[in-house]
Amino acid sequence: MSEIKNIVEKLIAFRDERDWAQFHNPKDLAIALNIEAGELLEAFLWKGPEDADIEKVKEELADVFAYAFLIADKYKFDVVEIVTTKIKENGEKYPVSKAKGSAKKYNEL
Repeated sequence: MSEIKNIVEKLIAFRDERDWAQFHNPKDLAIALNIEAGELLEAFLWKGPEDADIEKVKEELADVFAYAFLIADKYKFDVVEIVTTKIKENGEKYPVSKAKGSAKKYNEL
């Protein structure tokens, strides 16, 4: 069993033990993910990246991953497949010959 599938099963068991599935529709999961992403950003607010509380970053990043995995589960997405596909697509939009060392968007390369 993949590690991601194992994590998702643990998240679902945690959710189901608390009868929270009723609240976990894709819209609300996406909102929750965005809120947690904001909390992740807050860990960096008004400080250099090296000054962020690493434990806070870890905690908020785990929340972001959890909600992302739950959204993927709702739609029966294979996380490994969709991320691998996105990496391939980004490779086509950002070929090394044009994008290496550049922060420009693909349509500006």
